[in-house]
Amino acid sequence: MKPLVSILIPAYNAEETIVYTLESAVGQTWPNKEIIVVDDGSTDHTAEIVRRFVPKVTVVSTKNNGLSGAVNNAYRLSRGDYIQHLDADDLLAPDKIERQLAALKEGDSRRLLLCSPWARFYYRTSRTHYVYNSLCQDLSPVEWLLRKMGENLFMAGSSWLVSRELAEAAGPWNTDLHFDQDGEYFVRILMASVGTRFVPKTGAYYRASGTGRVSYIGNSDKKKDSLLLTLKLHIRYLRSLEESERVRITCLKFLQNWYDVLYPERKDLVAELKSMAAQLRGQLEEPRLRWKYAWIKPVFGWKAAKWTQDALPGLKHLCIRHYDKAMYRLERG
Repeated sequence: MKPLVSILIPAYNAEETIVYTLESAVGQTWPNKEIIVVDDGSTDHTAEIVRRFVPKVTVVSTKNNGLSGAVNNAYRLSRGDYIQHLDADDLLAPDKIERQLAALKEGDSRRLLLCSPWARFYYRTSRTHYVYNSLCQDLSPVEWLLRKMGENLFMAGSSWLVSRELAEAAGPWNTDLHFDQDGEYFVRILMASVGTRFVPKTGAYYRASGTGRVSYIGNSDKKKDSLLLTLKLHIRYLRSLEESERVRITCLKFLQNWYDVLYPERKDLVAELKSMAAQLRGQLEEPRLRWKYAWIKPVFGWKAAKWTQDALPGLKHLCIRHYDKAMYRLERG
């Protein structure tokens, strides 16, 4: 019998996007699947919309526990041999699960971690393309982490397909994190694995949803505190796999890549990052502004220059998102 795949969808105030997410889950060409939505205390019409998909979808409403708590609740309800995580505003290519399972060979370990590329989109998936980078190949856990951390790469959580054996070995999502919950979780999945198998020509669509997304830090001190924690965990995980000069250099690059998010506002966290760098026999450089914003610093100061560097691209993406939404609605009639 074909293995059962559990598609787990945590949802909070997702009334605008949840229909499309559920359509992509229900439309998977892999027949043996269950779809579980945990409505995490939504105050809009999310639960009502999801119930329209019953019995193809199981929906459970809870009080608001945050993303990690909602995912953990969904996992406890699941029965699948494999787990597919899916955010309530993201999509899956129709053959994503089928192609990934077809890539398994006789004798493969149940701890082989399946992954595929992802594409960033606003509303029209037809206008985007998959991201291919140095993570898009079969890799050992240590090689994957070295590339992710050293090159500052991102892999969408919905790109993965995880066996239950791997999920049990890694443990639940960390409810103490309010940023990078999925990133930290999938690193633990990776560490429990025998390595990755990359399946091209299918994958996931990651919605660029602006400042409302969970992964947006902004001025949130709670998320900045979580960022420091996930940086520490990533470094600890990598060093548990290998202690070497290349690991030391990668960890320093990793800290430098995220330094500008905390600098200069959170002096306490900046001090911790500097201390971590010193323990790695290195030091952090003051973040550099892009050339088009650097002139602002001597005139108005670092904070003004940093705000402009962050805000103007955000405004540009907001305009593109509204345009793409209008075109999407026209195309769908």
